[in-house]
Amino acid sequence: MKPEPQPLPDTESYYTTLEVARMLGMAVRSVQMMVDRGELQAWKTPGGHRRITASSLQNWLARSRVGVAPPAAQRAARPRRGAARHGRPPRILLIEDSSHFQHLVQLLVRQRFPHAELHVAGDGISGLVSFGQLQPDLLIVDILLPGIDGASMVMGLRRHELFGSCGLIVLTALDEAARHDYAHALEGVPVVHKPNLVRELPPLIQQALEERPCAAAAADA
Repeated sequence: MKPEPQPLPDTESYYTTLEVARMLGMAVRSVQMMVDRGELQAWKTPGGHRRITASSLQNWLARSRVGVAPPAAQRAARPRRGAARHGRPPRILLIEDSSHFQHLVQLLVRQRFPHAELHVAGDGISGLVSFGQLQPDLLIVDILLPGIDGASMVMGLRRHELFGSCGLIVLTALDEAARHDYAHALEGVPVVHKPNLVRELPPLIQQALEERPCAAAAADA
């Protein structure tokens, strides 16, 4: 008979999956996937609920060089895009695992949009964390990322409480025929084919930044 999972000693602090998800500003399912991949150490209660050790969470944060997202009450108190974001440059988050395309987008943004802040995440999990922390004005994301289904991530982000204040551009190496399986996630989203990135991405960034409510308010002033 398979033994029942036993709780860790009381000396080890732990969190529930929901608590970790709230601290990191990501979906519960994303945290569960981190546990399944061994990125976070966890045990299960007799009822099958995960308990994530505080030490493994601290180690993951240190490896990822990210902090914990502010409490939900603090996030809710922040004014929405176009209100509190006056006085700071537009913020762009790029989620892309290819160092080549990371550098290419960095070069384009530096040359064409020197007033913008560009933040880069190299995988989907750290990208989700950064999204919750940064509350970017524009998200640029590769649909194919290691360790996480790109379509599911895009759908999850579009349901995120903060996503209503963020523009979205998807990058992909897939041609139009190969994007069929991702059609539900890409509906209504501008898609840049990577071979055409230098030509297609800058005008889409320009359009997204011009559509920022705070940019429109400044233009009307």
